[in-house]
Amino acid sequence: MGGPVLVIELPGPVPPTGIQRLRELLVRSASHFEEKRVGGYDLNVRAESLGVADTGGVDGRRPVMVSLMGPGIGDENIFESEHADEGDQESLIGFTPTHAVDVIACCNKPVDHVVTALLTAAVMDVIGGIANVELLEDQIPIVTGLPGIVATLTDPWPGVYGSAEFLRAWARQPGFRLLK
Repeated sequence: MGGPVLVIELPGPVPPTGIQRLRELLVRSASHFEEKRVGGYDLNVRAESLGVADTGGVDGRRPVMVSLMGPGIGDENIFESEHADEGDQESLIGFTPTHAVDVIACCNKPVDHVVTALLTAAVMDVIGGIANVELLEDQIPIVTGLPGIVATLTDPWPGVYGSAEFLRAWARQPGFRLLK
């Protein structure tokens, strides 16, 4: 069963030093790490490496895929299809994304939602960017007022662009859950 997905929007390509720091972060956070291609990783994240103590009775190792995409790095078609329906992002976040990182949980337990948010925040600490987070309508009042919100969307669907600080603050909210 697939789990939640978060997207980090980037204003340009990640330099080789940034990719190396990303790889180092993922290796430190994982009990299993496999580099499928430069910028494409399969791993089992150790939840405790992100500060998650309550794993809900499941193994603390959570399967996740991290994929850097865009021109010159890979998955260009996926990047283009994911951004085809996006409106004017520059007016919302200050740039038009040329690259992105998908953080994809491979399971859908509550701990996987927290791990996905916290791993995405850690990746953003290393390479920058803005998280593009889709929401359910009833989540808008929960996130309103949290720190690190860059922009809020209502059309064509509810969402938030936010910083790593936003993701961490939201993940601490009772009943936290990402949209799948």
